[in-house]
Amino acid sequence: MRNKKLVIEIVVLLLVILFLYTGLSKFMDFKGFTYDLNNQPFPNSFTPILKWLIPITEIAIVATLMFEKTRTIGLYASLVLMSLFTIYTALVLLNVFEYVPCSCGGVIKHLTWPQHLILNLFFVVITYVAIRFSNHKALHQYTYSQ
Repeated sequence: MRNKKLVIEIVVLLLVILFLYTGLSKFMDFKGFTYDLNNQPFPNSFTPILKWLIPITEIAIVATLMFEKTRTIGLYASLVLMSLFTIYTALVLLNVFEYVPCSCGGVIKHLTWPQHLILNLFFVVITYVAIRFSNHKALHQYTYSQ
């Protein structure tokens, strides 16, 4: 039980670092981030929404991960967001899109697309594991509290 709690804490810490870093990086280079969004394969009419939605969502996920009461929501939100990023990266690697700039924040922007896929898959897997361990912990507490 102690090891599972430690794994959950490490995963949460890694997610907080990832999303805080990428979210803040997008705000720090907001003009560049907006430019990259306008060069994505989806319509530019999405940019006014996405340029705010993506970094705010990343930072909101950080906020949910920081508190025990909202941590499960944060883990599920992390899994959904990282899964969406992973699917998008896989589509890029499958050459579904003609040209796709990376609109990631900070040094992550300099990764190759295969490196993006590996990083994203890593975070999807560890987040899934943390959710499973969290659900097991909640079930274990429920069983013994009755």
